[in-house]
Amino acid sequence: MRILLVGAGGVGDAIAKITARRSFYDVIVVSDYDIGRAEKTIGWIRGKHGDDVASRFVAAAIDASDPDAVAAVAREHGATHVMNAVEPKFVPTIFAGALAAGADYLDMAMSLSEPHPTDPYAKTGVKLGDDQFALRGDWETAGRLALVGMGVEPGLSDVFARYASDTLFSRIEELGTRDGANLVVRDSDGNEIFAPSFSIWTTIEECLNPPVIFEKDAGWYTTPPFSEPEVFDFPEGIGPVECVNVEHEEVLLMPRWIDAERVTFKYGLGEEFIGILRTLHQLGLDSTTPIRVRSQNGPVEVAPRDVVAAALPDPATIGPRMTGKTCAGVWVKGTGVDGNPREVYLYHVSDNEWTMAEYESQCVVWQTAMNPVIALELLASGAWEGTGVLGPEAFDAAPFLELMARPVDEGGYGQPWGLREQ
Repeated sequence: MRILLVGAGGVGDAIAKITARRSFYDVIVVSDYDIGRAEKTIGWIRGKHGDDVASRFVAAAIDASDPDAVAAVAREHGATHVMNAVEPKFVPTIFAGALAAGADYLDMAMSLSEPHPTDPYAKTGVKLGDDQFALRGDWETAGRLALVGMGVEPGLSDVFARYASDTLFSRIEELGTRDGANLVVRDSDGNEIFAPSFSIWTTIEECLNPPVIFEKDAGWYTTPPFSEPEVFDFPEGIGPVECVNVEHEEVLLMPRWIDAERVTFKYGLGEEFIGILRTLHQLGLDSTTPIRVRSQNGPVEVAPRDVVAAALPDPATIGPRMTGKTCAGVWVKGTGVDGNPREVYLYHVSDNEWTMAEYESQCVVWQTAMNPVIALELLASGAWEGTGVLGPEAFDAAPFLELMARPVDEGGYGQPWGLREQ
């Protein structure tokens, strides 16, 4: 397996660091628009693991906005798999470039919804991932696999949902992804600051679009942003967090393969974060349409959302100033295999202190990065296989969860997951 990793930001950097401890691949090409970032990642691997491991990593420059450029880099390095680790606005070009190069493809966020309607998705609008699923015939004809939504959410959450459907429930009333954390970021003086732990570009996209809900009788429909607040009690010391509806891929993926009466996604944002997002929207700073602004070199055109992203701390750099844990999981309600009512929460918790000590990656990006690496290893071994455009739910969950939880000294990832009866 020869992997072209597109993007050496927070998640891409963590993917490379995690794969450095594995042996299922031949070469990983770490690529970025700024080749210096790719070289920095490989330098860390060399310092941590030595020249022999680092020799399996190659740095390359890439323009993720150009499908021909993506295809050219993939062909140059004989890539068998293209791993997309950049913002979802680049999904169409990397997706097309991988197919043109005859490589399989993985991403952690799917093609964007457009426009963002307030009417039910079942009646109007383009849903998350629609543009990719529209091309599944091309991928099937080429005999290639596009594994979409293979991060933590979506990704691990979808694996949990498939596991619940296969082994825990005879009937599912609701699959509800619930994400929460008790993370705090402080400045050099110890004062708590606003610093999102994931790409603010992506966070704005998810949180200010109308959230999607799926119901078997109604199909997909939308509700207002931040709707249906609920307090969810997260495990391992995180505790109660208020969660609200957010547009997310799980709701668009899970119903394609899993029989559930309702599918939701709720994110623990917090009152301050919601207030900031609303203010950005009111000021038009969430817009992706370039506007003309002054600069030292004369007028330039820039998207307001890109300015917001540039003004905030890079999520890849805040790990040393962050404390706490993050939790990703799926709450499942329905009828157990014994015929009795059942509710469970399947989850994985990532501790920032541990991820920083082991990988110098903050816990949110590290937890996201772990899952596509596991998926790539399962594809390399043949435990997972397929063609076309498929989500994580299309594959047997058991090999994934077993490899994830198996101790490191036994060839696994040493990341136990939890199941809590509700």
